[in-house]
Amino acid sequence: MIDVLDSAGDEVITIDSLQKKGSWIRITNPTREELVKVSTETGAFLEFLEAPLDDEERPRIEVEEGQILVIINVPIVIKNGSVKYDTLPLGIIITDNQIITVCLEENEIINNFFKGKAKNYWTYKKTRLTLQILYKTASYFLKYLRDIDRTSHEIEKTLHGSMKNKELIKLLNLEKSLVYFTTSLRSNEIVMKKLLRAKILKMYEEDEDLLEDVITENRQAIEMSEVYSNILVGTMDAFASIISNNLNMVMKFLTSVTIILALPTMITSFYGMNVELPYQHIHNGYIIPLVISIISSILVVWAMRKKEIL
Repeated sequence: MIDVLDSAGDEVITIDSLQKKGSWIRITNPTREELVKVSTETGAFLEFLEAPLDDEERPRIEVEEGQILVIINVPIVIKNGSVKYDTLPLGIIITDNQIITVCLEENEIINNFFKGKAKNYWTYKKTRLTLQILYKTASYFLKYLRDIDRTSHEIEKTLHGSMKNKELIKLLNLEKSLVYFTTSLRSNEIVMKKLLRAKILKMYEEDEDLLEDVITENRQAIEMSEVYSNILVGTMDAFASIISNNLNMVMKFLTSVTIILALPTMITSFYGMNVELPYQHIHNGYIIPLVISIISSILVVWAMRKKEIL
């Protein structure tokens, strides 16, 4: 899918032409024919357009014949799957005339710009727009990290009396998401620092300030991700022990009940034998073994409570 935006005064409008100077071309999960078409009409290198479509591509910067390729990882929400949050490569290609973004899936970062939720951006200001995309990416990492923290707290509430692994598996999936986020954020930080240090993009003073803000926001996301990850690991270990302890307590209770019930069963079994036994010819003699059974059970319960077994 190919979409094209262009600044018209203070507004950003959708256009059809791929050759309009100063426009922004968004490519999402494209076919080979669409990539060739964009490459032919804009002059963007085909290998630059194809690079972000590898979901294992690492964040990096590449410069060739005046064209700049910036690949970063962006956070996404997975609606169907055990892991709720993941990351995908997003390619930003800057040519002499246009800025092009390429990604395997639609994501909230780019959608914010195309759906008019992001303000104060112009498609012809390629450096500023690139930095705004980076800033929005760091912001969404922080947003999803807060969502992960809230979800983990909700799971913890159900874990206190649980004896199943369902909640622990949910926490494990959140831990996977945090690992993906931490790895991607660190890789993104390397790209951002290289942009600041190497002066690959032509930047004015306000652009450098914005890039420093992006780096700060990204660093905050890294620290938050590491803190949440450490807390989650500790929580999983603690609740694994709690689940095991809950199960042990249930087994101990059931064993105690079995022992208590075994005494009346044993006594009444003796009196059910076809041999001469004391008190068997007495009227209402069955009351005697019944009383003995009750007293024996009470004594066992008292002994177990005294030793804190029950």
